Amino acid sequence: MRAAVLAGWMAGFSASGAWAAGPVLVQGPAVAITADDMQADSLRMPVEMRGSVLSRPKSVSQIATNLYVRRAMANKAQAEGLATDPQVVAALQVARDKVLSDALLAKIDKNSAPSDAVAEGQARNIYNAKPERFQAPEQVQVRHILIASADGARAQAEKVLEELKAGANFEQLAKVRSADTGSAPKGGDLGFFARGRMVPEFDEAAFALQQPGDLSGIVESKFGFHILKLEARRPAGLRPYVEVRQELINEVRAKIQQDARAAEADSAQQGLQVNTEAVEAFAASYKPVP
Repeated sequence: MRAAVLAGWMAGFSASGAWAAGPVLVQGPAVAITADDMQADSLRMPVEMRGSVLSRPKSVSQIATNLYVRRAMANKAQAEGLATDPQVVAALQVARDKVLSDALLAKIDKNSAPSDAVAEGQARNIYNAKPERFQAPEQVQVRHILIASADGARAQAEKVLEELKAGANFEQLAKVRSADTGSAPKGGDLGFFARGRMVPEFDEAAFALQQPGDLSGIVESKFGFHILKLEARRPAGLRPYVEVRQELINEVRAKIQQDARAAEADSAQQGLQVNTEAVEAFAASYKPVP
């Protein structure tokens, strides 16, 4: 077994010692699946999923096995002459077109990517040219403790409020007593929000608080009973550049990428002619599903 595994690994090396096709992950009588095959297949996954999937040996083994079965079946199909079937030939051409055009787009993205300095400069230009876009309404930052609706919930909330008024630490109480699993680990912190973002009862109570440290009374909503503490108020005004900087830089990079892709698509369509008669005949051969 060890000899077979070693042979599989060594098969991935060229004479110069570099990987030729990547190490062999699974191998059978006439088919092998390499790390390069796995990398190519992973391109179909969303980028954010690849790490979590490909970092698990069990997942890698299963995917490699599926690729092995697919390649073995493809080899059999070719041996039986299916590769010359007109529909298969057309499908292979479409698949080839997709792979190559995606590779070209990736190259365009890389070549068109602006330097950090260019992206920063354009982001600042957008910020300075359109200040109205970055106007923010009045916002408050509050912490809250939620006692979920149940028998005796109001009494529990009143007890918590008494503890807070007696000097208990709001953040620590929120971590152990709040039923809001999203904010409890953060000491009940909900961050900054504008009017209209919360349910009406909560919204009204939050914006009624005036000074940092102020506590609300018991606030009832459809979720249960809340106690709020004001952390800060932020008046309406222009959001600082540092707050929107990364958003704008991402926007600049995406716009440059989209423009480069659009230019390539426009170039590719030069001389294109639509055979209207053939298009209409093709469409007529299909009937809509009721």
